[in-house]
Amino acid sequence: MIIQKVLLLLLLWMCLPHSCYAEMLFRRTTDHQPKGFVARVSGSDGKALHRQKRGWMWNQFFLLEEYTGSDYQYVGKLHSDQDKGDGSLKYILSGDGAGTLFIIDEKTGDIHATRRIDREEKAFYTLRAQAINRRTLRPVEPESEFVIKIHDINDNEPTFPEEIYTASVPEMSVVGTSVVQVTATDADDPSYGNSARVIYSILQGQPYFSVEPETGIIRTALPNMNRENREQYQVVIQAKDMGGQMGGLSGTTTVNITLTDVNDNPPRFPQNTIHLRIPESSPVGTAIGSVKATDADTGKNAEMEYRIVDGDGTDMFDIVTQKDTQEGIITVRKPLDYETRRLYTLKVEAENTHVDPRFYYLGPFKDTTIVKISVEDVDEPPVFSRSSYLFEVHEDIEVGTIIGTVMARDPDSASSPIRFSLDRHTDLDRIFNIHSGNGSIYTSKPLDREISQWHNLSVIAAEINNPKDTTRVSVYVRILDVNDNAPQFAVFYDTFVCENARAGQLIQTISAVDKDDPLGGQKFFFSLAAVNPNFTVQDNEDNTARILTRRNGFSRHEISTYFLPVVISDNDYPIQSSTGTLTIRVCTCDNRGNMQSCNAEALLLPAGLSTGALIAILLCIIILLVIVVLFAALKRQRKKEPLILSKEDIRDNIVSYNDEGGGEEDTQAFDIGTLRNPAAIEDKKLRRDIIPETLFIPRRTPSAPNNTDVRDFINQRLKEHDIDPSAPPYDSLATYAYEGNDSIAESLSSLESGTTEGDQNYDYLREWGPRFNKLAEMYGGGESDKDTS
Repeated sequence: MIIQKVLLLLLLWMCLPHSCYAEMLFRRTTDHQPKGFVARVSGSDGKALHRQKRGWMWNQFFLLEEYTGSDYQYVGKLHSDQDKGDGSLKYILSGDGAGTLFIIDEKTGDIHATRRIDREEKAFYTLRAQAINRRTLRPVEPESEFVIKIHDINDNEPTFPEEIYTASVPEMSVVGTSVVQVTATDADDPSYGNSARVIYSILQGQPYFSVEPETGIIRTALPNMNRENREQYQVVIQAKDMGGQMGGLSGTTTVNITLTDVNDNPPRFPQNTIHLRIPESSPVGTAIGSVKATDADTGKNAEMEYRIVDGDGTDMFDIVTQKDTQEGIITVRKPLDYETRRLYTLKVEAENTHVDPRFYYLGPFKDTTIVKISVEDVDEPPVFSRSSYLFEVHEDIEVGTIIGTVMARDPDSASSPIRFSLDRHTDLDRIFNIHSGNGSIYTSKPLDREISQWHNLSVIAAEINNPKDTTRVSVYVRILDVNDNAPQFAVFYDTFVCENARAGQLIQTISAVDKDDPLGGQKFFFSLAAVNPNFTVQDNEDNTARILTRRNGFSRHEISTYFLPVVISDNDYPIQSSTGTLTIRVCTCDNRGNMQSCNAEALLLPAGLSTGALIAILLCIIILLVIVVLFAALKRQRKKEPLILSKEDIRDNIVSYNDEGGGEEDTQAFDIGTLRNPAAIEDKKLRRDIIPETLFIPRRTPSAPNNTDVRDFINQRLKEHDIDPSAPPYDSLATYAYEGNDSIAESLSSLESGTTEGDQNYDYLREWGPRFNKLAEMYGGGESDKDTS
């Protein structure tokens, strides 16, 4: 105890501010070495301590941090043995903080700190000192280095890196279970005193948790802490320096601790008995209801599995665990019937799926409840005696024959009468019908297996009292075969026989098909309808037959085609047969029996002419015909050229012969006078310079009388052409150059100049009015000139 008090007093004395005095003495040697540097450090008794050593000597200066005085803080003194006290020497300080943080008296060598120093910012400073001659500025002593070390004081409290910590620990943990470790740091010097020695303590959170003073580890302090009672805890931890002694600085932090869940609670049903109801018409898989047990735990610790462990309905119902809601869904496993059983009792168990062995002593981790299910009565639809029906019937039965009967009943206690009907969507042809009272199905049309071998019907049963409540059942009708179809040739046969064929030569193999399908399989027999001197049939007894010749040699010139009737019959009952006729052509063949030609016209061709040569000749003929047609078309097109090709190409002589005639001087081409005087038309003369285009003798038509209207003239000519046998048999446009005789002025054309004699008088033009004066001067003036001449 006394030792602790002495240590405490010593610690307090060290923390108090003290003045520090230090002096360094410089001394020289004979070898121009410094005699010495004397450092004076004031002790507690105030006496100066003198130490001499050859050469430079240095020591540390110690300075307390956080000086609070008003004057500069004295650090120490530098002194050289060359200093006579006359001010001839000058002390110079350089290094860390020289001139700013640390200053030196040039004359006395005293060093002071100009401001407060924080050791946590910098723990020591390295400086260099030198004494020079003030007048010559030459060093009288070599430069010496020394250190100013900052003494620490307890000026920093412990701090935690986090203001709030979050931690968790499982519930029901034993005492001393580690929760989390918190650590505080102190910026003070850990090597000097107890300023940085931190001790932890708990200010809030007892008696549930505790903390280790030296390590800061938080541990549980109470056993069996239950999360279901309390889940969150807030713990305040204090860290105090100076070893936790009085006067030390401290810091705190908060730790939020959560108790995590463990499976320490079994599931519990809130009710001992649960009642459910379900209609008897509910289909298999219908959910009846749900049961749910509660568990105070959370997460996977609260997961449970439901199952039916006992009861009289274990085979009628199932239970499924819903993972997201942790409920047990009870469903229908088999169809229910109110008339058979009305109440079921089940024993349902709920058990945890994740059990912690540490807490078996708290078990068992399961619970049971009783579920009673009541079946409710509903008006059920009729029920057929079978799930489906199959009827077989022969295709030759008469219309109205009953093929089978379906039966249904009302499962309700009322037992209402049933009405049957057919779904016509399954019998579009209305081949069947059903008796609505007793369910008998009968035919309403003839059956034909070859058209449809199966009929799939749907029969509807409905209660008479409730027609909307119906039930359907499938009825399959299979049509059995009856031998009612005769066999026929399998394919169409293109048969030929060579002219050089010999007797007994095979010319064709035939086969047959039958639409019927007998149980023993198809069997056909082949024979001739009558004895044939040219061909015979040989049955191969495998549903095929061979056609053979009965004589040597055939001639296309005599008979080019033979018709051979073949009788085909089956072996079913009743026997069916048919007669098929083979068409056999007589053809020319080579020595190997390969057909070359079967046409009778080929006899007219020279012997030895091949098929390729015939094709080439035929192509040549076609090409010649095409050339002739094109030539005729071009010639006809040339004849249809217009009479006047251009509006500017107008001549007095308008004639077109579709050839290059002799021009205007061709007197044989056309008689110009006929255009002026139709009465002068003579019999048509044939031209000598061209070939006549027709051999018909032209009809002579009477000339139009004087003053005949042009319309009448044209109608007359049109009628004549309609009855003219030489006219073309299609509508055409006939052009006539006749201008008529009714004009008083007669014709002004010069076309008649070749047939008229003497000059014409045009004086009458002046009588037509002023519009014809110019024309009268042109023609009348010429006549006057002639008279005057």
